[in-house]
Amino acid sequence: MAKLIYPELSYKVMGVLYKVYNSLGSSRQEKHYQRAIEIELEDQKIEFQREKKTELLYRQKKVGDYYVDFLIEKKIVLELKAKDFYTTKDINQVVSYLKNLRVHLGILANFRSERLKYRRIVNPDIRLYSK
Repeated sequence: MAKLIYPELSYKVMGVLYKVYNSLGSSRQEKHYQRAIEIELEDQKIEFQREKKTELLYRQKKVGDYYVDFLIEKKIVLELKAKDFYTTKDINQVVSYLKNLRVHLGILANFRSERLKYRRIVNPDIRLYSK
């Protein structure tokens, strides 16, 4: 049986996601979910950075910037979507963030369905996990 990465923190993050989803439903814009999640994270005193800027490198040279929706306690990338379904492109986006930030775990959450849909994504470049 695989060991869950950051089980306590993951549980708290999922609680935040469900609380926001249960309150706002499935028809809002992504920015509204982001703002509501920020409020919940602050209320629960969970350390986070919103729209964490990270650089896109090519051959060790910066070619651009991109922004991660949330970096939770420097351990979990939280990426939000509000569309009918997430795609391989969305998953690859989270994997890219994980690799770039050298973070172990990502959670991709989609609010645009009858129920909250989420996917845990593990950084394929990191073999050993710490608590």
